Amino acid sequence: MIGTITNTCAIIVGSALGYALKRGIRPEWQTVLFDAMGLASIALGTNAVCQNMPHSLYPVLFILSLALGGLVGTMLRIDQRLKSLVDRLQKHKTTDTSQRPRLAEGLTTAVLLYCIGTLSILGPINSALLGDETFLLTNATLDFVSSIIFSATYGFGISLAAPVLFCWQGGIWLIARLSGSIIPPALLTEMGIVGGILIISSGLGILHVKDLRTLNLLPALFIPPLFFLLKSLLC
Repeated sequence: MIGTITNTCAIIVGSALGYALKRGIRPEWQTVLFDAMGLASIALGTNAVCQNMPHSLYPVLFILSLALGGLVGTMLRIDQRLKSLVDRLQKHKTTDTSQRPRLAEGLTTAVLLYCIGTLSILGPINSALLGDETFLLTNATLDFVSSIIFSATYGFGISLAAPVLFCWQGGIWLIARLSGSIIPPALLTEMGIVGGILIISSGLGILHVKDLRTLNLLPALFIPPLFFLLKSLLC
């Protein structure tokens, strides 16, 4: 868990540093950072999909995951609920309502980028099974730099991604610790595909190409684990 704790602290410290530097960043520079995050999200998401798609044993599973996950997320109104929460958190801090949706978009992207990646998924597994913290410490370095940019662009609210990351990686670590080495690589592959598509979706929203309400698609990440669980019970 040392790597996960380090990763969590790196995001908080990076967010604080980025927020401290925010006032020294001109509006046009913030716009460039904003666009850069959108492009980077699309690039990282595309890379994740391209890396995992050739190894998929169930090429239709990601489609089913997105469809079912999107329906569940829409019924639960995840996107609307988070944006309402952001409004409540921000209403006493700024009178510029145009900044609130941007924080929601940025927080969504930050959570996805921090949590849905090879290092963030394999890192806790390696830590739990092998005691190897290399992946997590590498991920902490990357997230530290990313959080500085995110916070300078969206504000210190980006630090809310830190506890989400801790729960995510901590959950994977605990499952791996309890289940040993029975987590199939195929499951990580399918989650990598779905996660990559969600990151692309978030990037499109940041660039104002199309608001796909990525938060409502987040339940799609739980469909592959459910599929593999049912498959193991029936076989």
